[in-house]
Amino acid sequence: MRFTHVLIFIICCLSVSLQSVAQEVSIELGPNEIGLNEQFTITVKIKDDRLRRYDDFPDIPGFEKAGISTSSSTNIVNGQVSSSQSVTQTYLPTREGTFKLSPFRMNVNDTQVSSSGSSITVGPARQGGRGNNPFDFNDPFDDFFGRRNQPQEFVDVQDDAFLALSTDKDSVYLGEGFTTTLAFYVSDKNQAPLQFYDLGKQLTDILKDIKPSNAWEENFNIENINGKPVSINGQNYTQYKIYQATFFPLNQDPIKFPEVGLKMIKYKVAKNPSFFGRRRQEDFKTFYSQPKQVYVKALPEHPLRERVAVGDYRLEEEISDKELTTGKSFNYTFKIVGEGNISAIEKPDIKSNDDFDVYAPSIEQNISRRGNRVMGSKAFSYFAVPNEPGEYQLGKYFNWVFFNTSTQAYDTLRSDLALQVSGKSRKNDYISAQNVGTFYDRIDRTDNKLASLEHDGWLKIMANVLIIGMLALAGFAVFKK
Repeated sequence: MRFTHVLIFIICCLSVSLQSVAQEVSIELGPNEIGLNEQFTITVKIKDDRLRRYDDFPDIPGFEKAGISTSSSTNIVNGQVSSSQSVTQTYLPTREGTFKLSPFRMNVNDTQVSSSGSSITVGPARQGGRGNNPFDFNDPFDDFFGRRNQPQEFVDVQDDAFLALSTDKDSVYLGEGFTTTLAFYVSDKNQAPLQFYDLGKQLTDILKDIKPSNAWEENFNIENINGKPVSINGQNYTQYKIYQATFFPLNQDPIKFPEVGLKMIKYKVAKNPSFFGRRRQEDFKTFYSQPKQVYVKALPEHPLRERVAVGDYRLEEEISDKELTTGKSFNYTFKIVGEGNISAIEKPDIKSNDDFDVYAPSIEQNISRRGNRVMGSKAFSYFAVPNEPGEYQLGKYFNWVFFNTSTQAYDTLRSDLALQVSGKSRKNDYISAQNVGTFYDRIDRTDNKLASLEHDGWLKIMANVLIIGMLALAGFAVFKK
């Protein structure tokens, strides 16, 4: 009964409101001399605060990371309550020798803490010792219950979580986009402690497998993995998006996504947890997604079906002036806005004509990726000069054909603007621009008799004589030498 009273007293003390104390963070290193069969540890401790987040522990040459453990403690001295939490990274030596742990820094709960490092000497394996295993500690109540020499047993808890690769469409037209999401889902009923493990390296390998070679990718570039509540078949889950992208097929081959695996840290829990003892043990489990396939359909027959863009677009246009005189330039912008593969949009085909001089456009492109959609715009800004007076409907000159995924039919974006041009025709300007000068004006005054081109024959003779003389002089000089 005495133990029961002590335990109730401790629990009551822990429930009392604590006076706010600034957190204290420290890094502790294990001994710098160990045996080959022993472990080196780095421990981060935080006092009077909860350990919410921390950076990765450093790598040590000659060692392998063996796992991470956490612990917490509460102390009551003269009625004052203090608590601390710690996380310990364990390292196993791979060979004997002296190894350097360089100075390093870690961010713990947004507080930066540093260590000066250490030089670690690994000697031959030691016999008969318990080493410095951080998990070899005693529960102060073990003697009371008679468990001092009984090893702690850990059991595997059934998890309620899965890895899934999903697409928002099962079939698309050639060039039509579909969004792919790779995410980890954890049920609200899950009792197994889970944690991501070396996600950056794993994701690099996963993407090599799932990115199709026959599709254009627009990556959503997920930087922070945050949980989002979702409902699946009436059950509540937390979704952790790992990768998301929209793909646009480049040919009619099916888009295939193979099975991929994600290795997670899954902790085993103590079968008979004690008040101060270790409550869980690190283990690993790999979760696998199901393979997925998206079918690609050919576009309906159309003269331009090999060239048209595919998506849901609208037209926004601007013009500098609607009333002009011939020879006066104007600026016109044909802006395509909507959802689809913005990068693949080609400029409108402008038919050659004598009514306008239209110069190659400048192009401005904007792409945004949000939700499950890739949207944006592509603007073509033209510089043009009217040559003939009259009223012109720009839709006759500026239009753009595409396949509309909303109506599943071909559509045309056509200008609605009208241009009023006044002034005189510039055709005469073209004729004068082609004037070759006064050459033809001198035809009547020029002699049309044929002239021989052989009157310079004596020049050829003199040149030949000179060459022969030079060769003779060169030969004489060589012979004399």
